[in-house]
Amino acid sequence: MVTHQHLLPCVEACSHCQKTCLNTAMTRCLEVGGKHLEAEHFRLMINCAEICQTSANFLLSGSTFHHHVCEVCAEICEACAKSCEQVGDMEDCVKACRECAKSCREMAGAQG
Repeated sequence: MVTHQHLLPCVEACSHCQKTCLNTAMTRCLEVGGKHLEAEHFRLMINCAEICQTSANFLLSGSTFHHHVCEVCAEICEACAKSCEQVGDMEDCVKACRECAKSCREMAGAQG
C-alpha cells in the first residue's frame, strides 16, 4: 500500500523538477538563446514542468491514477534530461529531471 509518507519524496522530486525546468526555461534559455530556444527543446522543458506539476497534484490528491501519470512523467523527464545534456551547460535541469524520473518510475511500480 502506498502511504502519504511514501508519496512525499516523489512529490518533492516532481516539485523541484517543475521549478527547475520552468525557471531555467524562462530565464537562462530565454537569455542565452540559440540551441536553448530551439522549439523542440524549449517545448520539452515546458512539457516537463507541466507533467511534473500534474504528477505532484495527482499524488497529493490521492488519485488512484497516480501511477499512470508518474509513468508518463518519468518518460518525459528522461527525454528532457537528454535534451538538456545535448544543449549543454544545463546540469541543474539534467539532475532534477533524472531524480524525478527515478522517483516517478519507482512510484509507477508501487501501484498498491
